[in-house]
Amino acid sequence: MSVNTTRTDFVRFSLEQGVLRFGEFKVKSGRLSPYFFNAGLFNSGLSVGRLAQFYAQALVDSGIEFDMLFGPAYKGIPLATATSVALAQHPAMQGRDIPFAFNRKEAKDHGEGGVLVGAPLKGKVVIIDDVITAGTSVGESVQIIKAAGAEPAAVLIALDRMERAGPDDALSPHSAVQEVANRYGMPVVSIASLADIMALIEHSNDLAVHRDAVAAYRKKYGV
Repeated sequence: MSVNTTRTDFVRFSLEQGVLRFGEFKVKSGRLSPYFFNAGLFNSGLSVGRLAQFYAQALVDSGIEFDMLFGPAYKGIPLATATSVALAQHPAMQGRDIPFAFNRKEAKDHGEGGVLVGAPLKGKVVIIDDVITAGTSVGESVQIIKAAGAEPAAVLIALDRMERAGPDDALSPHSAVQEVANRYGMPVVSIASLADIMALIEHSNDLAVHRDAVAAYRKKYGV
């Protein structure tokens, strides 16, 4: 299966699960978006299992060398866990058992203590999350990984919105994903992007009604 087919399949899967919706949505930035992607709605065993397979495939297809996964609290925790399972079952991994770790929001002062849970952070670490908006959790994750003496190798996300930040009259020159890649000097891998959503709309009679709105939004805010 080609990378493009995998990306299109993920967009279709997101639509089926109600994670990707079209209409008019006020998003965090205050903009009115013609589509909305809420990865929190991957909330059952079957859907998260399938999602993890997409994450694993995107990471394998990227060709990036890695030793373990890190999931920033809170959304990254189930994503890193499930993707670790999916990677262990992926034929390209040839039986490699990929460890994972995640952080707590609050330090624990009993038991093992500290903010880290899971395998010790070492080697090349992939940070896994749902989307990148401001890049705050990536920055925190990079600090945690480096403090442990490990190397942040990449960020793995579900969807790249390919969208610039800032007010309409002062838009940032790069998207949030590009900013993170530039700031930390590491690749950001996404299962799919706005370009893949638009490609599916272009070839779907059912979604044709949303074509102009999504195209106009991308022209205004996209990279």
